[in-house]
Amino acid sequence: MALGFGFGVDVGGSGIKGAPVDLTRGAFATERVRHRTPQPATPEAVCDVVARVLDEAGVPEGRFGMTLPAVVLQGVVRTAANIDDAWIGTDVVALVAERTGRQVTVVNDADAAGLAEARYGAARGVAGTVLVLTLGTGIGSALLRDGRLVPNTELGHLELHGHVAETRASGAVREREELTWEQWAERLSAYLQHVDRLLWPDLVLLGGGVSRKSEKWLHLVDARPPLRTTELLNDAGVIGAALLAAEADERA
Repeated sequence: MALGFGFGVDVGGSGIKGAPVDLTRGAFATERVRHRTPQPATPEAVCDVVARVLDEAGVPEGRFGMTLPAVVLQGVVRTAANIDDAWIGTDVVALVAERTGRQVTVVNDADAAGLAEARYGAARGVAGTVLVLTLGTGIGSALLRDGRLVPNTELGHLELHGHVAETRASGAVREREELTWEQWAERLSAYLQHVDRLLWPDLVLLGGGVSRKSEKWLHLVDARPPLRTTELLNDAGVIGAALLAAEADERA
């Protein structure tokens, strides 16, 4: 059954953005609304900005989708990355309902992006195991099997040469340590080889800001599985969140 339209909100460390999504095409139906993430990014402060985004976008009452840079289990936040530690243990579904007056489906941000790529983007129609990695401030991961999401994998936190992987191979690390593309590709290769030994994916999609410059580094990466860059870029989180919310409504 066609899902029509949905609304997604993507909560990031620097910005909170939302847009109505045409779920037939997997694209924004109108321009997005964006506001800066409040500092500190406490649950109450973030949810107030989310409510502002919804109101300014003219979203009707009903369910919407929302991402967080966190593990979310049964609507409760279990980790916090680039948002305030006060999120840990928060029943985000109840808090959003209180602050916005709407139902919400909450999902890890990388999971939302990965699902959007599987449904509309670079992994569309790909059978088997697909791993989507977002190489940004950290390394987000989404694992899909035949297009079905295995949530909350957090593969950026694997150990790599005695370090947390995302502290060695994220996009932000490349900039912070002023690594050449060759140096960074060597680290990324080591990480991908490590993940490959665990999961043996049929395809790996690489996203994040560095994906826009893939001509500088993708050919330098040494990995067994086929590598592609993501197609939906920064829109993927909003699109995936809207899709999950619409599917939740279909099941209700």
